[in-house]
Amino acid sequence: MTPKDFFEFAKKNNAKMIDLKFTDLLGTWQHCSYPTETWDEGTFEDGVGFDGSSIRGWQGIHMSDMLAIPDPATAVMDPFFKEPTVSVLANIVDPITREDYSRDPRYVARKGAEYLKKTGIADTCFIGPEPEFFIFDEVRYEQNQHTGMYRIDSVEGAWNTARFEEPNLGCKPSFKGGYFPVSPTDTYQDLRGEMAAEMQKVGIVVEAHHHEVATAGQSEIDMRFEDLLKMADQYMWFKYIIKNVARRNGKTVTFMPKPVFEDNGSGMHSHLSLWKDGKSLMAGDKYAGLSDLALYAIGGILEHTPAILAFAAPTTNSYRRLVPGFEAPVNLVMSARNRSAAIRIPMYSDSPKAKRLEFRCPDPTANGYLAWTAMLMAALDGIENKIDPGEPLDTDIYELDAAELAKYRHTPGSLAEAINALEKDHKFLTAGDVFTDDLVEMWIKWKREEELDEMALRPHPYEFHMYYDS
Repeated sequence: MTPKDFFEFAKKNNAKMIDLKFTDLLGTWQHCSYPTETWDEGTFEDGVGFDGSSIRGWQGIHMSDMLAIPDPATAVMDPFFKEPTVSVLANIVDPITREDYSRDPRYVARKGAEYLKKTGIADTCFIGPEPEFFIFDEVRYEQNQHTGMYRIDSVEGAWNTARFEEPNLGCKPSFKGGYFPVSPTDTYQDLRGEMAAEMQKVGIVVEAHHHEVATAGQSEIDMRFEDLLKMADQYMWFKYIIKNVARRNGKTVTFMPKPVFEDNGSGMHSHLSLWKDGKSLMAGDKYAGLSDLALYAIGGILEHTPAILAFAAPTTNSYRRLVPGFEAPVNLVMSARNRSAAIRIPMYSDSPKAKRLEFRCPDPTANGYLAWTAMLMAALDGIENKIDPGEPLDTDIYELDAAELAKYRHTPGSLAEAINALEKDHKFLTAGDVFTDDLVEMWIKWKREEELDEMALRPHPYEFHMYYDS
């Protein structure tokens, strides 16, 4: 779509407003709206200004002026505003040099896609994520000098079987018992269907939706695979739509990986395949029907997983999920079917086009632009350096003793470990200037100072249970 096409699209849909959206460093959409008549075709070259110092992890106040350049190819009608509004995504540039901004996550994904082509290895990286989320009826939380608490509730919560509901009709999914039940146990079929319908309106192809394993409304909606940049754009729409559809139905959604104690957390299993000239490069005659290239790609991702997880499992809460016992992919191995392996090779189809790897460690708090580009860069490093992925783990891990499990590498046990790994291991990310040292350094600084240090200062409610009477 050209700028001219953009205005024809806006006119056709009677758009009164234009909503400009872009993604901050941590993966949250920011936006500003403009009356349609205030833009012209020149806006797509000149951009619109904003205060970069007010965006997390971006500019200092002494260099705050920045430009957002709208990308007309991303235009769709926003499904939530009262006034007809055409939404468009933006790339961020420096107003003086007109150079793309190194900390713009969308720029990182754009560079990753271009670097892939320059290597000659492949021309397309397809990503297919499986984001999970919880639908709650209420959430309350507070943290100050004298109070630290949270409380979540869901009509589906297993803890509500005895609640007075005038009347309580039962049918609450049990802990770890929510996978694929029909109604009346699954009460969110229509809500997820409404979410999927809104996604289809903005061009997202939805493959399936269903209740997930945990109690209390855990759900999953799957999108058909797309190239890396398009999927990262779609993922921003995905989260926006799910949260807003939930809100207009009196519900609240969280992508927080582990909001419910002693039940499964929300992951974002991410499928990756490399293609060239319209053909998949992943199929072959090696383990699980993979090619040598695919095995080397897996080797690269496994080698760099601790550093990747600084972007792909980027919160302190992420490591409440990455623990043994809840189908958590904590073992840094590959497997054709074992869901406790960090990388699984789906075996649902023999078609070469369907052959791919599934990296199971990421969770939906990740910034897709950064997390999936980091996966791609690790895969390319594995291919270029022929990194051996090691022997597969096809045994039930619960049948292995501690000595046998100790033979395998594991995911980091905390965000701090993942950030330390990124600090030591990020050269694979900066190849081709895809990630810059500037971005990596800011990510590490933000995570340590704004999240890890802040978390370390605050007493945990459970500490009162353990230590109050000491």
